[in-house]
This record gives sequence, structure tokens and C-alpha cells, in this order.
Amino acid sequence: MSTLEDHAELTAELDAPQREVLDQCWPDAVRVLSPRGLDNWLKGAVALSHMGRGDHIVRTWIEVVPMLARDLGEDIVPDFAQTLLGFASRTSGAVIERVIATAPTASRRLSDPDLFLAYLQLLNQLLAQAPRGLRPMLEHLEELLDVLTLGGLRRWANWGAQAHRTDFEELTRYFSLESAESRAILQKERKGTLFVDIHRRIGMYLRALWGRDFLMRPTAGDFESREGARPFIADFFLHLPDAYDDWQGVPGLDLYRAAAAHASAHVMATREAIPGDELNALQQACIGLIEDARVEALAIARFPRLRDLWRQFHAPGDDGSMGAQFDRIALALLDPDWQTDDPTARWAREALAGADLSNAAISRDIGLHLAHRLRDRSYSAYRDGQRAPYRDDNRYIWEFEQVDWEKGFSPPPEQVRKYVSVSEMVNEVEVETAGEDAQEIWVAEHELFDDDGLSFNEKEGTEPTAPPVPYDEFDYQIQMSRPAWATVLEKRPKPGDPAEIDTILTEHRKLTQRMRHLLDAMQPQGVQRIRKLEDGDEIDINAALSAMIDIRMGRQPDPRVMMRSVRKVRDIAVMTLLDLSESTNDRVAGQDQTVLDLTRAATVLLAEAIHKVGDAFALHGFCSDGRHNVFYQRYKDFDQPWAAMPKARLAGMQGQLSTRMGAAIRHAGAHLSRVAATKKLMLVITDGAPADIDVRDPQYLRQDARTAVQEVAKTGVIPFCLTLDPRADSYVAQIFGQRNFFILDNVERLPERLPQLYAGLTR
Repeated sequence: MSTLEDHAELTAELDAPQREVLDQCWPDAVRVLSPRGLDNWLKGAVALSHMGRGDHIVRTWIEVVPMLARDLGEDIVPDFAQTLLGFASRTSGAVIERVIATAPTASRRLSDPDLFLAYLQLLNQLLAQAPRGLRPMLEHLEELLDVLTLGGLRRWANWGAQAHRTDFEELTRYFSLESAESRAILQKERKGTLFVDIHRRIGMYLRALWGRDFLMRPTAGDFESREGARPFIADFFLHLPDAYDDWQGVPGLDLYRAAAAHASAHVMATREAIPGDELNALQQACIGLIEDARVEALAIARFPRLRDLWRQFHAPGDDGSMGAQFDRIALALLDPDWQTDDPTARWAREALAGADLSNAAISRDIGLHLAHRLRDRSYSAYRDGQRAPYRDDNRYIWEFEQVDWEKGFSPPPEQVRKYVSVSEMVNEVEVETAGEDAQEIWVAEHELFDDDGLSFNEKEGTEPTAPPVPYDEFDYQIQMSRPAWATVLEKRPKPGDPAEIDTILTEHRKLTQRMRHLLDAMQPQGVQRIRKLEDGDEIDINAALSAMIDIRMGRQPDPRVMMRSVRKVRDIAVMTLLDLSESTNDRVAGQDQTVLDLTRAATVLLAEAIHKVGDAFALHGFCSDGRHNVFYQRYKDFDQPWAAMPKARLAGMQGQLSTRMGAAIRHAGAHLSRVAATKKLMLVITDGAPADIDVRDPQYLRQDARTAVQEVAKTGVIPFCLTLDPRADSYVAQIFGQRNFFILDNVERLPERLPQLYAGLTR
């Protein structure tokens, strides 16, 4: 058993009163903390003592942390200490001591380590926005968390910080719960039933049903709204919202019972996952609907009163949408006595009634037939979901091909490039079905040119594809980055006709002539002499003569008789990142050109301008088809000359798929990090907000792109966005910052404005 003597080196740095408190708390700490946890606990105490903000902070830390570790686990200790050390330069020791003292209250009410870390982030945010409100809020923390979720606390605090930013007296009254508006906002944000108050009761309820325990965790999904997150099952846990309002007169406790019973029915009835890689969104929704009905039917067969519990949350939809259709089908499958005129709902009821419910394969079979019947209906995966509030998102039932990142990504076998003679190449039988995954590629040892002047290696050869690159992706709902969540795949651009690029330059010759003086002014000016220096590299003869004349005439001479020669050199690297999603194929209003045509023209003129100045630059583009297919194309790299090949690649540029901006920005930042330059600029050109087919929440990819911009900015890159979306005010500042974007309302002026914008950014 560990003793205090084993940590004598750490405890020696504490004073006598602190060691006395440590002796008193040691027996309880040993029962809660492992040797590693004890070491982190003591290191945190020593670090706080070195902070120099008072003895009371260290004593409170020693007393509180074992209780915190008992509630949330000892892994929270280093993160908690790091957060407190970050507060040191921003607030008083009394406030830091209060944060530590109220931590057990927060941990008991939040009951989850991830939520506690999000709570610490809220405190950090308040220190920046309303530091005078933090202490009174901590004094009333228990009263606040008794009625608010973490999301509700965040909205309540943000409202007060914004409303009383400059009125310090009213700010203090608000966070002390003394003002009427503070109580009004508190009443508005309060939730009906909190998970922390009923989780033991729900646990006993599930144990009574199934004779076993289930692991449950609260999830906070209402940082931005009061809707909360849907239940889900992951990592052996039932994840339930941290609070439920009463639903149409049904108490929140009944809604918790229904959600927990449904999720546990999935766990008990699902023996193997359903393959989902080859299914579209409608097929997945239909199979999930049938699987929900199957597991509920099995549970009702054992506990018939569960039908009454679930039935009160179902209502027949009548608005004509696909979501209403799903509601009618779900109600028909749950309640056999409900009479309906919907032929699809009746068909689904008859199909499930005659099936073997113990066989999970029937959900896939019936679901695919149901999707076939509904194939002609308009369906949106984001909008048309089931409306029963207790049902989870069904991620538990699906099996998708995934990569074990701990073992590393296993790319396909490398292609063997076999060099053969010209005669072997000519006489070889061509395999027409061979694709990019062919194991052996033949390459002629000596170039054999066709009649058009291109070699057969250029026309027939296949360049090895770059290995996939995984990147983290930030999830704003859990306030954490999902490791290796998105995968960037670099693809070789298809070349087009370089003559199209020359045509663009010819059409915009007048524009380039108007910009000539601006571009000339941006070019390096060679060596310049800086005169009138007291400390320089050589003597300025004219200044020295003037000083000698002053001395002879009895005047005080000017001591600045030196000069220095300075070489003026531009050291700038510019990465132009193009959004090449499907929306770029839309035509510009009143013109025959598409957004892609104007983007290509603007990129060509920008490249000509940068080439004229002499800066290093790269032209890259991206699109996406889900998180594992972020396609990235390099039209020109920094070490490539602005010549025929980059122009041909730009001519073949195409718009397709979606816009997963965060992963592309991170990958572009990785390319920029390999360039040696004093100033690095990333210019993102897009025509809309980040979006992708596997993301329903519009805020998710925007918050991830914002985090990606912050990550590349920390490496010294200056991110800037030129957006062609006239409605971008609502999101572009959130992603790139208030000063790092420009909205071009008149898309036709893009070829003119882009080079001018570059000149202004690199001046």
C-alpha cells in the first residue's frame, strides 16, 4: 500500500499547514486513487502552490480532489489541474479556490467526466466574457444545476454576459440571481426531469425488466438549442439525454422509462449487426424502422404493458411528408388494434406479423421491400425521421467497414511497375478489365511516342495513388475531437485542353493590363540603403561631411553618420484551396457561365498575378463523399513551374459531390507546413457552407471547419476565405473570424476581384 513517505520528494515542497491537511486526507485518498492517481493529485498540489495565489487553494485541492475522482474517475485530475493553472493569470486566487470547492457539486449534478470537462470550458469562456460574474455564479451553482442542464446553464450565463457586458453592477446582480430577468431566464431554461435525479430509478427499472444491469451515461446535446440529443447506444453504454421536458402532457420520467426500455430491448434482442455499407439513406431508415418494431414486439411478448408505455408517444402523421409516413408505419407495427387506411402501413403490419421475430434478418428483408415501395416519394435523411421521442438513432444495429487505427491503416497492395522493352509492350495482350487496382503495371523502358506527340507512358500509365491520410474531426456537441474520423484521399487531376487557359488569358487581357502597375509595385525592389543610423554597416559620406562641418562651426553634430544596405525580398507562400463541390456547376444568374467557369478563370488570373510577382504558390481543390472520402487534388504544387501541365489540369477541373471543408483545410495546412516561408497564406474559395451526405446537423461541419482554421492558424498560416454565397454572413465569420473573409455578392466580378484581393492580403 502506498504511503506518504513514498512521495517525500513532492510533499517536501508543501508547507506545514498543507502537509497537515494532506495527512488527514491521505487515508481516504488511498482508497479512491491508484498510485498513478495519487501521483497526479500530489503533483497538482505542488503546481498550485508554485502558482503563488494563496495557501487556501492548495488545501482545498487536497481536500476536494479525492471526492472528485470518486465521482468521475481519476483521469479527470490532470485535466482539472491544467485548467486551474490556466486560470491563474486571468482571475484571483479566491475565484480559483471557489472553482475547486464547487467542483464536487458540479461533478455530482453532471455525473459524467465529459460533461464536467465541458463545464470547465464554460468557466473558461465566462472568464473571457464576464469575469465579474463567475464568482457569484459559483456561489449559486448548486441552485442553478438543480434545475438546469449544462446546456441550459451555458445559455443562461451567455445571456447575462451579453446583456450586461458593460454594466458591472447589473452583471453581478444577474449572476447572483438577484435580478428579475435572471430569474426569468432561469425559469425559461429549466428542464422538467434531469437524468442525474432519476438514473438510479431507471437502473432499477431495467434490472426488474431484464434481470441485469445496464451502463448508462447522460449526453448533453442542447448547447445550442433546447431540443437535446436523441438517445443512442455506444461503447456498452445507453446514452440518454441529460434532461427531458414533459412531452404533450406525459411526464419526463415516463419518457426516460420508454427510452431506456427501448434501448435495452435493442441490446437484448440484437445478436449481430446489419451490414450497411451498400445501403442508401432511405433503405437504412426503413430497415431501422422495422428493426425498432421487431425488438419492441419481442419485449412486449415478455412484458405486455410495455406497449402502453410506448404507445403514448406515437401519433399518426398527416402532413404528407415521409416522416409522417414513417409515423403511421411505426404506429401500425406497434399497435395491432389501430385502424388505418394507409396501404403501406397495412402492408408492413402484415409482413411483420407473419415473420419469425427471432431472426434479425427479417428486418433487412422487409425494410428493403418497404424502401422499394417508397422509392418514388421525396425523402430527406435530415428532415424525415421518426418522430417518436424515445427511440434512439439506431447506430447500434449497423455494421460498417472500419479501420483499426491502433493497428494502422492497411492500404491495398502496392502496384508493381515492371519496366519492359518496347517490343514486349507492343506484343503484350491488353487486359480490358484491368482497373486502378491492377497488381502489375507495365512501363516501357524507353519512351515510345504516338502520332500526337504524347508518349504511351503518359497516355496509358497509371500513377500510384497517395496513401489515405486520416485527420481528427471536432464534434461540437461533445466538445471533443474524434480521432482519425475523416480520411483525405489524394487523386490525380484529369488534364484538359491547355488552350482553354490561354483563351481565358486572352479574354481578360485588359484586366491584366490594368493590374500591371499594381503587380510591378509588389515585386521585390532589390537592395535599399537606410541612412541616418547611429549603428550601421558602413559610413554615410554625406552625413559624415555634414557632421564635420557642424564641428568646425561649433554646432552640435548629428551622430547618425552610418548607413545599412537592406535587401528587399518577398518571402511569401500562397495556398489557394478551391471548393469543387456539385454546387459549382450551377449557372450564374443571367449568364451562360457556371460558378466553376468563373472560379477557373479567377484562379488562372490569380496564378498569372502571383507568377508575375514571383511568390511561391500552389493550387489545390477538394470535394467529399462522406467522412472517409474527402477527395483532394493538386493542380499545381509549390515546387512546380506555372507551365502547361498545371494549366491543363485546371482546364480539366470538375465540380462534384459535397464540401467537407475541415479535413481539406487540415490537409492543405499540412502541405503548407512543409514550405519554408516567412509568411504563409491559405486562400479558401467556396460558394457555400460546409456540408456532406453523412452529416445532418448543419452546425457540425461549420464548427469543425472553425476548429481546423484555428489549428492551421497556430502553425503560422493566415487563413482567408473568399465566399461567393451572398448569405454567408450567418456562418463565414464564425468559421474564419471577423476580419478573415470577403463576401463577393456579384459573382461575375470574381476574375477581377480575386487578384486584387491577393494583392491586398500580401502587401
